[in-house]
Amino acid sequence: MSPQNTTPWTANTELIGITLTLKPLTDITLQPNYTTGLHAWFLHQVRDSNPALSKHLHDEQTEKAFTISPLNGKLEPQNQNLIAKANHEYTWTITALSKPLCNWLKTWCARPPATLDLYSGKLAIAQIAITIPATNYNALWSASPLPTANFSLIFLTPTSFRQQQHHLPLPIPKNIFHSYLRRWNNFAPEAFPLDEFLEWIEKIVYVTDYQLSCTKVAVAKQGYVTGFIGKVEFGIDRQSRHNADFERLLQALVQLAPYCSTGHKTTFGLGQTRLISENEVRNRKNEEPIIPTTPIQEHLIKRIAELTALFLQTKKRQGGDRAQNTATLWATILARYELGESLKAIAIDLDMPYETVRKYAQTARKFARPSPLAPLPKGARGTRN
Repeated sequence: MSPQNTTPWTANTELIGITLTLKPLTDITLQPNYTTGLHAWFLHQVRDSNPALSKHLHDEQTEKAFTISPLNGKLEPQNQNLIAKANHEYTWTITALSKPLCNWLKTWCARPPATLDLYSGKLAIAQIAITIPATNYNALWSASPLPTANFSLIFLTPTSFRQQQHHLPLPIPKNIFHSYLRRWNNFAPEAFPLDEFLEWIEKIVYVTDYQLSCTKVAVAKQGYVTGFIGKVEFGIDRQSRHNADFERLLQALVQLAPYCSTGHKTTFGLGQTRLISENEVRNRKNEEPIIPTTPIQEHLIKRIAELTALFLQTKKRQGGDRAQNTATLWATILARYELGESLKAIAIDLDMPYETVRKYAQTARKFARPSPLAPLPKGARGTRN
């Protein structure tokens, strides 16, 4: 099955984005953090045909050479889960940021598997298309200058940055370009001084308009992430620009954004980003988030926040990261246990020993109050393994 697109995909390609059209063979029940399964399936595809590349992707690179999106399509909420319906169609996007991965992906696309196996379900791979053109870093560097002093990015999935063990859900230009330059310096032929460039960005790039919303989503094994979704317009202060290399780098990084996504957890579906033209800015409505939140998720988010605040009150030293991290971990375990998850399932998802999770749950219950947010499911307080 060859990807459908006229853009040449050659052995020199270093950047590309492909989109798979998927059709569930039956209804599939998905957990809120189901992108963990998509992440694992993709790495297994690489591992099965190129173990050395898989090891490099998983263990050895400081920046990951790929991103994935969530499933784009209607996922129906059902209790604490989501349902991918057999009569619906979904799309899923993968980008590659390095030549070795682009070459592997080209070979894989020529003979992909018939289905994508996601937990207990299968989705037929109906089509593969190149949706973000094949290119390389030198081409981005040599691209024509931006036509105007403004550029606009749309953030399709929740986007945030790490700030001292917390999430920063704000489109601050310095953080955005820090995210892009880290990837550039890791994969492009020529690296640039990070601190010097970011100081320049602070003086040059500013937000001129935005249409954003803030949300919390389940992602990977770390519980919930707070992120922003929507469109942001940035201005460039042309009168202050006096560094030709940095000006070219700025325009290259803007073009890089759709390939590398923005912020953290981009290999689990966060930070999906697109560069949109001036006409699209005028005519395009904000796209809907493609990571839905169910009522049970909303309950869980509030319960974790409530328990975290409560557990922090029991800590003698509340200011340190250790106290905050421990309180959040206790809160996540107990809140999920209250909603009916077994401690064994929670331990597997958090990649922690079962006995540790069990002890944390026991300790947390000593300090916790019953949730005032909503009645717990039947049997939620029973003893489970």
